[in-house]
Amino acid sequence: MAMPRPTVAQLAYGTCTVVLSTFALLLLSRTGSAVGITFVAVAALALGVLVAMAPPLARPRSAAARQPAPLRSVRTAVPAPVRTSVREPVREPVRERAAS
Repeated sequence: MAMPRPTVAQLAYGTCTVVLSTFALLLLSRTGSAVGITFVAVAALALGVLVAMAPPLARPRSAAARQPAPLRSVRTAVPAPVRTSVREPVREPVRERAAS
């Protein structure tokens, strides 16, 4: 049985979890040693993997949700009519310049 691949959203959540939890743990622990930083990084990575690989929660289905919904009248928007004819431009009489 093949393991399902994580979705893009799960990968994004896992990545954000790793980055944010690393910053939070480093700020809260105030560690400066290499061992402490390594422990924080491994803990944040493990937390991110758990978040990314967690299966999505399924919504509980009630008895009412299993029955087909009654048909409802659907209102559709009536599109505005499109004018297909083009009006002729209004012709103005030619005005000549007055002599100065």
